Order: sequence, then structure tokens, then C-alpha cells
Amino acid sequence: QVQLVESGGGLVQAGGSLRLSCAASGRTFSSYIMAWFRQVSGEEREFVARITRSGGTTYYADSVKGRFTISRDNAKNTVDLQMNSLKPEDTAVYYCAASKSFYSGPYVYGHEYDYWGQGSQVTVSS
Repeated sequence: QVQLVESGGGLVQAGGSLRLSCAASGRTFSSYIMAWFRQVSGEEREFVARITRSGGTTYYADSVKGRFTISRDNAKNTVDLQMNSLKPEDTAVYYCAASKSFYSGPYVYGHEYDYWGQGSQVTVSS
């Protein structure tokens, strides 16, 4: 089992940047596919980005491609989300997620992930 704790959220003006970090407990962090999702109150949770176990491959939602970068450090048990050129529509609670599965799924759906952090609020003002 792994516990995930996000940090780094906050308030930023449109066009600005924020970096979210997710710290994972346990000794098997490198065995998990990691992802970031976000959710606006009253709406469904939305996939943002994911990264493979080695960190060699990343995948992004079209809405954030070219602006956000996901990365991981398996030695430090962390996964980060660098968010640049932020827009008001990026405002949401951002969640870190971990999947222990090994099937060849897309890993863009919430049900594909086993563990979740508590969430970190990101607010982008116009």
C-alpha cells in the first residue's frame, strides 16, 4: 500500500506557473504508474497527465498538453506536475494517483488507479 500527499497548490494569476508535488510513502514507489487528475466541484474527476514506472513515457490531456509537465524521482518517491501558462479553467482540486496494475490500459480513467492523495487546490485568477 502507498500513501500520497500533495503539496504546492495555491492562487496564481492567469499566465503564471505553479508546481505541484506528490510525496509517496513505502519502498515500492517505482512499481506504480503515477498520474495527476483534477476535479471542479460538482463535476467529474478529469485526467491531466500520467507517467510510466521508469519515467520514460508521459501522456497528457489535450487541454494541458504543451503547458504542463509531469515528472518523477523514484529515488525520492515523488511525482511533480509543473504547470505553466495557467488559465482560469485550470482552477480545480488536483489529485495525485497511483496504479499498481500491469495491464495495457490507457490509464486515463480514475478507476484504473488504486491510491489517491487528499488533493491540493489550484486557483487561477483572470
